[in-house]
Amino acid sequence: MAEIATIARPYAEALFKASAAEHGGAEIVGQIAALGAVARDPQLRAFADNPKVDAELIFNVMADVVGRKGVALRGQTQNFLRTLIANGRIGALPEIASQFQTLVNNARGISDATIVSAFPLDQVQVDSLLATLQPRFGGRRLNATVQIDPELIGGVRVVVGDEVLDTSVRARLESMKAALVA
Repeated sequence: MAEIATIARPYAEALFKASAAEHGGAEIVGQIAALGAVARDPQLRAFADNPKVDAELIFNVMADVVGRKGVALRGQTQNFLRTLIANGRIGALPEIASQFQTLVNNARGISDATIVSAFPLDQVQVDSLLATLQPRFGGRRLNATVQIDPELIGGVRVVVGDEVLDTSVRARLESMKAALVA
């Protein structure tokens, strides 16, 4: 996976720099995310990877699929997609979309947070948890996604970027086990 990330990085950074003049790239995030979602489809990838298929046809198919999802590709995004197709980088598009989203979020002072809980959390609990976590992560606004993992037993594990805050019962039990074994 590191190879795809390495390939995607220059494209995501170039797109961000090109779109930063216009609201920090925020206006095309949805377009790039939609293209990334389309590029994950195995049938489309097989179609795009076929050397007999013309680049313009690949572009038209992808633009049509995204358009049917209610996303209109603007000029800059169209040019970006044509560049990816010409360079044979459709397979990197989902990772490009992810890295681009991260760059836009960083510019806006937002970080994606994954909250893993043993039990479902309602919105009031999530908001309370985010209010507690934001100072810990440098005061950045956190865009939370909640996942359920019953193996945690209780508590939560929060992942923001490469930082992990694990206050789950499972983590505490593992810590106690390590202390007793040592």
